[in-house]
Amino acid sequence: MKKFSFNKSIFSGAKKKVLAGILLGVMATSVLTGCAKKQGDTPENNANKGEESATTATPAPTPTTAAEETRFSLTHPLGTVTLEGAAKKVVVFDMGALDTIDALSFDGELAVPHGNIPTYLSKYEESTVNAGGLFEPDMEAIFTFEPDVIIIGGRQVDFYDELNEIAPTIYVEINADTYMEDFKRNTDNIAKAIGKENEAKTAIDGIMNKVEEVKQITNSSDKKGLIIMTNDGSISAYGLGSRFGLIHDVLEVKPADETIEVSKHGMDASYEYIAKVDPDILFVVDRTVIAGGSTTAEKTLDNELVLGTKAAKNNVIISLDSECWYLSSGGINSMQVMVKEVEGAFNK
Repeated sequence: MKKFSFNKSIFSGAKKKVLAGILLGVMATSVLTGCAKKQGDTPENNANKGEESATTATPAPTPTTAAEETRFSLTHPLGTVTLEGAAKKVVVFDMGALDTIDALSFDGELAVPHGNIPTYLSKYEESTVNAGGLFEPDMEAIFTFEPDVIIIGGRQVDFYDELNEIAPTIYVEINADTYMEDFKRNTDNIAKAIGKENEAKTAIDGIMNKVEEVKQITNSSDKKGLIIMTNDGSISAYGLGSRFGLIHDVLEVKPADETIEVSKHGMDASYEYIAKVDPDILFVVDRTVIAGGSTTAEKTLDNELVLGTKAAKNNVIISLDSECWYLSSGGINSMQVMVKEVEGAFNK
């Protein structure tokens, strides 16, 4: 039988190709297995991978600093200011604002105009820095004081921009047609500025409740009132929409004269005018006790025509607290006094 023969060199080459193929397959399997391990096939590694992906997709928020947490803004009639936190040093030019700060028991440092403080707030003449005059702030003293906030009223409005460069400056004002809204806004701003918001809310709620009580009394009465201010012998009348309009516009006392012209200094009045109007209640603000002079309201109204009015005959000539009504109206303390004085006129 003829034996089958083959070429050893060919077999050797084929064998090498087979072995090479097997080797490449093993190597490929090893590479794939290694990659799978690197990518994390285990549940633990897959969980870590998920966390890493989430971290990459949603960066952690930047932490809020303490300063940013305490910073807040206040809006007032002249603009908006930002404070870095509750003020510890305050300059106050408006006496109604000082009244409110006093009512809220502020325990920080104050700078105020020493020559124009109501007597019931006279303690602040000795315990505070002198900030100048009502019409002429002492800019150097205020700058040196380094206040956190400055509070001004109408008399300082021309200095607003200059003061606002020294420290955030809040303007407070009260208009006759928005009296209570302005009172609440001013009180809220002052309270937030000095960190006394809870105390202010309690005070505002108490005053608003009292206003409603007095309105019920005035609305159920037929008595009509006339408001006058005496100034060293002269007389001015005030009515609806005036600086003393709280009596008519808020507490709803019926006016004895609805035609009084609205004026900052009131309408010129005389004994004959008062007798003609003949009010049931005569409300009197005596400016002489504030500005000085020799003739008080008592002397001014000691006249037969005035004494013949219903108000005089029924002993309802009400001497209002001039400092509260003229100097510091709009403060928490002064508002309480003012509302109670009007209520008292209907209890006589």
